[in-house]
Amino acid sequence: MLPLQIMKHFQSKHIYIIVAIILIIATALAGIRVYRLIFAGNVANNQYLYIHSDASFSQVLDSIYTKNILKDTCGFKQLAQKKNYPSHIHAGKYKISVGMSNNDIVNMLRSGKQEPVKLTFNNIRTKQQLAQRIAQQLECSAEDLLSLLQDNDFWQQYDLNTENCMVVFLPNTYEFWWNTSAEAFIHRMYQEYTRYWNSSRTALAESIPLTPVEVSILASIVEEENHLKTEQPTIAGLYLNRLYKNMPLQSDPTLKFALGDFTIQRILNQDKQIDSPYNTYTHTGLPPGPIRIPSLQAIEAVLHYEKHNYIYMCAKDDFSGRHNFSTNLAEHNRYAALYHAALNRQKIIR
Repeated sequence: MLPLQIMKHFQSKHIYIIVAIILIIATALAGIRVYRLIFAGNVANNQYLYIHSDASFSQVLDSIYTKNILKDTCGFKQLAQKKNYPSHIHAGKYKISVGMSNNDIVNMLRSGKQEPVKLTFNNIRTKQQLAQRIAQQLECSAEDLLSLLQDNDFWQQYDLNTENCMVVFLPNTYEFWWNTSAEAFIHRMYQEYTRYWNSSRTALAESIPLTPVEVSILASIVEEENHLKTEQPTIAGLYLNRLYKNMPLQSDPTLKFALGDFTIQRILNQDKQIDSPYNTYTHTGLPPGPIRIPSLQAIEAVLHYEKHNYIYMCAKDDFSGRHNFSTNLAEHNRYAALYHAALNRQKIIR
């Protein structure tokens, strides 16, 4: 072979080698890019992603972009489309953690593996307050929940009505899926209510004798009178004594409920004339519904009420929140005079 031909032969082999090396490097770089796209961590910061019912893929992407969840939204979008996530969108609350890859996130969202919500509510007086509190924790709107709370036809399935339906909601901590509907939320609460009212508690109620609904109504009045656990059984016993004697309960908190103002510090005689079934000065027996959502503590205070002969109570004049209890009107009037004098000293006229 001639020297020129030999040189051309070696040059050609070098070109092939260089091209092969370039192709190997390019393939390796492409592989690295694909690996990073699929398996490398892509979360900027720990976040919860909330996907609404009937959300579109573009809306999911908007939520991810707005909350600055991912380092590379484009990479996530490409993989999500390749794995057909746009056709498998599930509503819910999803926990996105640092270290998760696009593949981890897409698989989680595509499978609907959402994080449960620890739902809590307590110290609720009105339906509006309940609806707003739940809407702050679940996807359902306050308007949807309030609409059901005010729908007598809806409550017939539970043998309840719009006056007493609030007894169903027992303050506690519950696990819910974030996208739970208003109707499903109420149904779950009714299940919890029936679970709470087991045979032993129902038997205690019957021995009083009250129905579970009536126990909760009385418990709501007891709790409004005093949140102190030590006094609640005594107050419950007092009101039961009045019920047994067919005496009006004469509970100031029921008047505040009827007037729609729990900030009132002093009940006036004119308040006692309000035309309302919640006016326990003019109506005997229990009102038609609870004046707040009673706590489990208050319900238990009624079920395990203190047996005594008290039929009168008056707030102590030291404003401690405690009460003086009496078995006769003369003693009660003395305590009432002390309390009214204290109100006057504090210039509390309403």
